[in-house]
Amino acid sequence: MLKVNEYYDGKVKSIGFENADGKITTGVMAAGEYEFGTNTIEHMTVTSGELVVQLPGQNEWKTYKPFETFVVEKDKKFKVKVNAPAAYRCLYL
Repeated sequence: MLKVNEYYDGKVKSIGFENADGKITTGVMAAGEYEFGTNTIEHMTVTSGELVVQLPGQNEWKTYKPFETFVVEKDKKFKVKVNAPAAYRCLYL
């Protein structure tokens, strides 16, 4: 079954599903700045555009481009800046 998720007044939307790989969402972020929390380990891969990310416990921001992945540990918060619409895939472990 597909599950639609919406955050930040519709500026971030995703569709979630489960398959042999596990729980996955694929989504789009409009331009803006966002903070997200995790309750599992998350592997986020940019599929289009760029995400500028500040990972937990780090001061610097890093830009991730298509096919690049970052990992956020369980029970952490991370920040994302989006300068133009971007898409991602998130695998939850």
